[in-house]
Amino acid sequence: MIKHQACIEACQQCLVDCHHCLAEMLGQSSSNDCPQCCLECVEICELCVRQMARDGKFAADICKLCAEVCDWCADQCEAHDHDHCQQCAASCRKCAEECRSMASQAA
Repeated sequence: MIKHQACIEACQQCLVDCHHCLAEMLGQSSSNDCPQCCLECVEICELCVRQMARDGKFAADICKLCAEVCDWCADQCEAHDHDHCQQCAASCRKCAEECRSMASQAA
């Protein structure tokens, strides 16, 4: 098994669900930072996966930041009733949990 497999998988699922939310929100108005947060989340999740896959020196630090971005995104998406926003928020929460766990284990 690859090191940090659970965290990598959570980041990948978050990335997919954020992309989906972002696509669904195109052209729609938002009263908060959704879909901007989804874009930010996609970027940090991609970086996280790459760093963990190669056991990069700063993987834990990036995971810690990823957890913060995911928490922010979950807060924004949870405020919307859309199914895609709710799914995105759930994935962000799971990713944040896994990233915090990975960062604390590496410390």
